[in-house]
Amino acid sequence: MRVNEQQLRTIEYDAARDGLTIIDQTRLPHHFETVLLRSLGDVCHAISTMQVRGAPLIGVTAAYGLYFALRDGDASLSSACRILNETRPTAVNLAWALTSMSTRLETVASAHLASEALVHANALAQEDAMICEAIGEQGLSLLQEAWEAKKAKDGDAQALNILTHCNAGWLATVDWGTALAPIYKAKLAGIPVHVWVDETRPRNQGAFLTAWELKHQGIPHTVIVDNAGGHLMQNGLVDLCIVGSDRTTIRGDVCNKIGTYLKALAAADNHIPFYVALPLSTIDASLHDGLKEIPIEQRSASEITHMQGIDEHGELRSVQVALSESVVDNAGFDVTPARLVTALITEKGIALPNESSLRELLAR
Repeated sequence: MRVNEQQLRTIEYDAARDGLTIIDQTRLPHHFETVLLRSLGDVCHAISTMQVRGAPLIGVTAAYGLYFALRDGDASLSSACRILNETRPTAVNLAWALTSMSTRLETVASAHLASEALVHANALAQEDAMICEAIGEQGLSLLQEAWEAKKAKDGDAQALNILTHCNAGWLATVDWGTALAPIYKAKLAGIPVHVWVDETRPRNQGAFLTAWELKHQGIPHTVIVDNAGGHLMQNGLVDLCIVGSDRTTIRGDVCNKIGTYLKALAAADNHIPFYVALPLSTIDASLHDGLKEIPIEQRSASEITHMQGIDEHGELRSVQVALSESVVDNAGFDVTPARLVTALITEKGIALPNESSLRELLAR
């Protein structure tokens, strides 16, 4: 995508320095900075601290971490996979990417392991960008239908109003994104879109990252507090919702950033389509009941007790907003049952949230 008139990806392998250049997402939106990762430890730190985040991007970044481990002799293939798998337990793309790497490398001679790991990591990065663009194309058809229906109902309609939660844009992938990819394609197709951006507490990925992305792509948007979505839906100000997913079960239960479930409930109550955009690699075919089977990451209490922003000098500062004595629960994700999902948008097509539809899509 474009930032300050430059075409960028979230991560780029730097052959000259034999490292991985990433956008440090903990510094956005106020400071745009890149970091060079050159070791397994660097990659684990970047994933666990959310310098890189978003299920697809975590997976590809981990693939490069595996390359660094094999290049430096820091760990065996199996132990490096175990170390990387432990950095973020919820996003299934992490395990998917490492499994893909392991399968590719299991018959490779030890002398060539590192070089082959780099080749496959580069291929996964390119594939992710292509998959996300395809998700955008698939979702575009839904947005076109929604816009035509709105114009037919209201000839004075000014824009298609879309609500999204957290950040499922190009910052969560190598390029294009998942939930935002159809929106980017809609803008290119001339559909006037406006996006309601949930702030997405406690890390504010919507206010910090999604709004930053939309600004640089020239897309009108409004940042709202997390609890405003239902109010907007009740008043006819939301035409549809699109969110991403960190893990989806084979029957269509969707695990996404905490607060997604509440948006789906409000959408169902107001008869508003609730779409989930995701690559097929995010579907965990081994799981059926999302609420019982998907591990929910518990994150640091400081994400709730403290907030980050810039001071009058433009410096990033963290301030405490809750009592130190207060008990904090910081579940990073929740599960939206399949019954609340209108459809799943993937790179191979649009599926209904049920096992038969998803298995048919996975078999293509």
